[in-house]
Amino acid sequence: MTKEVLGAILKSIDEGIHVVNTDGQTIYYNEVAAKHDGLEVNEVLGKPLLTAFPSLTEGTSTLLRVIRSEKPIFNQTQMYVNMHGNKIETMNTTLPIFLEKKIIGAVEIAKDYSRMKLLAERLLDLQKGFKKEENRDPKRKNVKYTLDDLKTTNEEFLRMKIEAVKLAKSDSPILVYGESGTGKELFVQGIHDASLRAQGPFIAQNCAAIPETLLESILFGTAKGSYTGAVERKGLFELADGGTLFLDELHTMPIELQAKLLRVLEDGLVRKVGGSHSNVANVRVIAAMNEHPKQALLERKLRSDLFYRLNVFAFSLQPLRERKEDILYLTDFFIQLYNEQLFKKVQGIEREVELFFLRYAWPGNVRELKHTIEYMMNVCEGNILLSSHLPVMLKQYGSIENTRNKEEVSLSLRSSMRNHERQLIEEALYKTSGNIQQASKLLDIPRQTLQYKIQKLLN
Repeated sequence: MTKEVLGAILKSIDEGIHVVNTDGQTIYYNEVAAKHDGLEVNEVLGKPLLTAFPSLTEGTSTLLRVIRSEKPIFNQTQMYVNMHGNKIETMNTTLPIFLEKKIIGAVEIAKDYSRMKLLAERLLDLQKGFKKEENRDPKRKNVKYTLDDLKTTNEEFLRMKIEAVKLAKSDSPILVYGESGTGKELFVQGIHDASLRAQGPFIAQNCAAIPETLLESILFGTAKGSYTGAVERKGLFELADGGTLFLDELHTMPIELQAKLLRVLEDGLVRKVGGSHSNVANVRVIAAMNEHPKQALLERKLRSDLFYRLNVFAFSLQPLRERKEDILYLTDFFIQLYNEQLFKKVQGIEREVELFFLRYAWPGNVRELKHTIEYMMNVCEGNILLSSHLPVMLKQYGSIENTRNKEEVSLSLRSSMRNHERQLIEEALYKTSGNIQQASKLLDIPRQTLQYKIQKLLN
């Protein structure tokens, strides 16, 4: 029964699974692995590994290397030719299998790297298509926002906008730091619009949104024959030629790739993956981070030499809680915005909501405030936004605060921990725009656990 259940589980996994014993003989090989390798399961199962894959050796096979070293290998590409002469490329994680501290075999979990490359190429084709479309109309703006769209009454923020207009004329790289929701991309688009490159392309890439193994080819492009089926393709640097390349969440870029980015910034030359010559990149690079650069440097997520190269011009966008004067100003702005979109005539917010907005920390910053007003405008049927129109999570936060104000603060450890847990969950949900999976990763708890805790909060 256990064997059948285990077999059913392994068959349902959407990754190639290949298990060999210490003699290098295949004892398990699922259909996904067979599909990756262009083989049938019975062509590999029960056979010596090097018979099924004659192009491999004991030195190049990750499975045999792990058996020999008894140490795991993580995220390593492997290129080989199967028994039918087809060239295969996979991304493997290979682990030793121990029984009572004695190695009895190795298991390999493989992803089809060629397919991942193909997806990356389609993304590049899409970016390229956008650029062609933009080039048809030379008067067409390549960005949606300008610095005027960054609304504020804060004196420091206003001075920063004036400085950004001045520095926009330069081609030097820029580093922008700000918490999620502070308007980093809007700010960067505004710089591009105010620059001499305004008629050139503006291309944005979130470094955290692309697997590490694909980011290099997306940034720099690929040369023909650099991997299975590869053709000559432009990367984002070439697509952004004459314009601006915006790299968001820079600290999530692999350290090795940061070194290559630094070389591009230093000499202005881009070499495609698998290429033998370099091309000049006429691109201004603007990078952004939602983690403080000092913390990223301390945790070695960011190379110090890359930081100092990008830090020629640096901007730090203040969180909303540090510019209280903008809270009610932006509230009025968003009310007028949604009055036009929803055909309503809301005049403002009641005093209780106003006091709550000023007291609340806004962990999601301007984005959270905007979404809060959007929700309230949709449920409001009168001409004033009331506390009853607040989203559920904010209502609960408000009830906690009211309890604290009206009653003596409890010294109960259990109660304090429960309230602190609630605040952490709220902050994680706002930082991820309500995405349960991403919030669970921020909180470092399983997704199911977070769902259970949220359900308890709502009851």
